[in-house]
Amino acid sequence: MTLPSWQDWLFSIKAFLASMLALYIALCFDLPRPYWAMAAVYVVANPLAGATSSKGLYRALGTLIGAAGSVLLLPAFVNSPLLMSIVVALWTGVLLYISMLDRTPRSYVFMLAGYSLPLIALPAVDAPQTIFDIASARSQEIILGIVCASVVAQLVFPIGLSSLMSSRISNWLGDAAAWASEILRGEGAARPAAPVRQKLASDISGFDILISQLGYDHQTHGLTRQARQLRGRLMLLLPLLSSLDDRLHELRSQDRVLRDDLMALLDDIGAWLQAVADPGRAVALRSRIADLRPPAYAVDWSSLILDSALARLREIVDAWHDCLVLKKQIASGESGGERLAFRRRRTFSRTRHHDYGMLFFYAASVIVAILIACALWIYSGWAEGSGFVLMVAVGCSFFAATDRPAPLLLSMFIWCTVSLVVTAAYQFAILPSIQSFPLLVLVLAPPFLVLGTLIPRPQLNMLAMLLTVNTASFIALSDRFSADFTSFAGGGLAALAGVGFALLWTLVVRPFGGEIAARRLVHAGWSDLAQLAAGERADDQRRLAGRMLDRLGQLVPRLAAMENKELSTIDGYAEIRLGLNIVELQRLRGRLTSDEGKAIGDVLSAIADLFKERLRLGEPVQASPGLRERIDAALAIVAGRQAKPARRSADALVGLRRALFRNAAPPVHSTVPEPMLLVAE
Repeated sequence: MTLPSWQDWLFSIKAFLASMLALYIALCFDLPRPYWAMAAVYVVANPLAGATSSKGLYRALGTLIGAAGSVLLLPAFVNSPLLMSIVVALWTGVLLYISMLDRTPRSYVFMLAGYSLPLIALPAVDAPQTIFDIASARSQEIILGIVCASVVAQLVFPIGLSSLMSSRISNWLGDAAAWASEILRGEGAARPAAPVRQKLASDISGFDILISQLGYDHQTHGLTRQARQLRGRLMLLLPLLSSLDDRLHELRSQDRVLRDDLMALLDDIGAWLQAVADPGRAVALRSRIADLRPPAYAVDWSSLILDSALARLREIVDAWHDCLVLKKQIASGESGGERLAFRRRRTFSRTRHHDYGMLFFYAASVIVAILIACALWIYSGWAEGSGFVLMVAVGCSFFAATDRPAPLLLSMFIWCTVSLVVTAAYQFAILPSIQSFPLLVLVLAPPFLVLGTLIPRPQLNMLAMLLTVNTASFIALSDRFSADFTSFAGGGLAALAGVGFALLWTLVVRPFGGEIAARRLVHAGWSDLAQLAAGERADDQRRLAGRMLDRLGQLVPRLAAMENKELSTIDGYAEIRLGLNIVELQRLRGRLTSDEGKAIGDVLSAIADLFKERLRLGEPVQASPGLRERIDAALAIVAGRQAKPARRSADALVGLRRALFRNAAPPVHSTVPEPMLLVAE
């Protein structure tokens, strides 16, 4: 692990300053649990001022919802421990399920509201008449911490989202340019699972999170539209680059040598992509691409592949041009400038894919875990059992959406143990001799400043945040010092037992990692392709394309991380290309002649049957020679026609053939239409 940078130290100092400010104000106003205000700062703290404000708002809303639920439900069910347990478990699980449906920072509202109820209500079961005071105090202290964190983030060396957004865009475009350069040099097909492809697909979700926070940053609140347009182009580049890779590989196969003018064009486009600058060069590149397009009457396989490759090159140039224009607009904060090349119909909606069954299973496992924990508390008569239950709820909720929560819970258990040891040293060795607030700040600074440097690191953010919050909570600072070893040990052991139980429960009910999730993603893709090819979703094609691309971002990283031989044969990019070509054919069918439309319909019907068969058997059944013959027959009809819908249909059919029959021999046409006859048509 690398040493913290100066930016990490600056963030840590700001977070510690905000936490001490919140603690001081809470002590001055004699709030009952001032350490809640201190802990709230570390929950919402983020290096970006806008992200701190957004998470603060979400935490405030989640806390208020959880507090309101505690006030309403605890008095009604406190006399029935069994019903109370069911209510707590269902409340936590249902809100967790809702939070997992919303894969944006806003989901924190629902997850927090879910586990805030057991956190507020369960410690008050022996004195339900105090629940309003407890809920009110927690809400006040949490909001105090949020306000202090937001004020410090905005006033003390604020870091806006604009610079990070520009940096992320540059990194993404740099990775895309590196992959494109491999493809243009002919190296892409040799490494179909290159890490850069996985990173490009998975980074889209991180870009979504940044977009959702633009409105909370005063420097970027007017750039949301441009950021969403950029996201659409970035998503579009993934299947376009994969398709170009496939076409160039086919052109280079069988010891063919690309034409000199095409090689020169590929080199120039690669240099332009690598430079990540000057969108104006796109005009000249489009002209050169148009000059190399084969004539409409050319129906031999090489010409069709070349035409398809050049069509993808043109789309990549247009998409890259738009990315550069939008990048410049976001960096400058101005929406004017050069017009975008892609029309609205070529972009995709932001529809997301949700695996409702898996999310329900995750939430249900949390509900059952809380019910078992409540039963252990009730029937054992454990005095500190409420702390055990709430840590089960917190531990299970925080990592419910991950494929492998057990390693994270193990880390949480280890670091909670470390936190308890550190807290014990403070409680019984250091704090008894502290007589003033400045001295308290001085002795608290070392651990919190060090832990604060870990929060900006994505791989450590969750654990570092939990560690700082647990340390602040275990120390339990108030206006009058009191240290009772029995109470401290009981609460600490209950917390560790709760995390340990969450870990063991997860190992039992979720031992399968990401394999089942990946398999279900693959099957969901097959289902969409079957319905799309059958024409059952003709009015939903744009949303379907967006969902397929969103699914790609979830699937590719999972496929790269597992060793399952069957799943390793799945090419997520090929299926995306297949789906987009089906969308194109369905869109064009109504504009074709009767014989062309019938041939295309036969192809789509056979594709629908193929994916229905895959769903029925649950395995990637290979496409039959009969399907290839239908594609070749349709190509023989539409290839060479002058009408634009027919030319586009031929391109889509080439894409289908390459996606389904990558290693098949080229099709053989019995006749080649004469140019003059085609003109006469």
